[in-house]
This record gives sequence, C-alpha cells and structure tokens, in this order.
Amino acid sequence: MSGFNLGQFIKEHRKATGLTQLELADLAGIGKTTVFDIEKNKESVRWDSLKAILNVLNIEVQFISPLKK
Repeated sequence: MSGFNLGQFIKEHRKATGLTQLELADLAGIGKTTVFDIEKNKESVRWDSLKAILNVLNIEVQFISPLKK
C-alpha cells in the first residue's frame, strides 16, 4: 500500500461531493478539527471517527489479510 495517501483520498472525495470540512464534520457527527486531522494524515485520529467520515462519503473499506488460508 505504499504511495497511498488516505488523507488526500478523503479530501478529494469530500471536494467532489461539494462539502466543506465543517459540513462533512456535521454530517459525520464529529468535530471539524477531526476532519482536518484525517485529511492531514494525523496518527491520533480515532477509528470510529474515520469510519463516520467514510460512511458519509460512501467509501467502503475492505481489509484483506496477507495470510493465505
């Protein structure tokens, strides 16, 4: 997953929907600072806050284990 920038990805999707950081924060039920932190790839962001943003932007996340069955 090298080279993937989650913060930039979310920012681009937010802008494509025409939402400001404040509007996205309100829809996700989180603070504007949290949206800013996510878009800046801060490591202190809580998973539930990130999930709320992804949900509002209709982005599905799939985790795939590198372990083979």
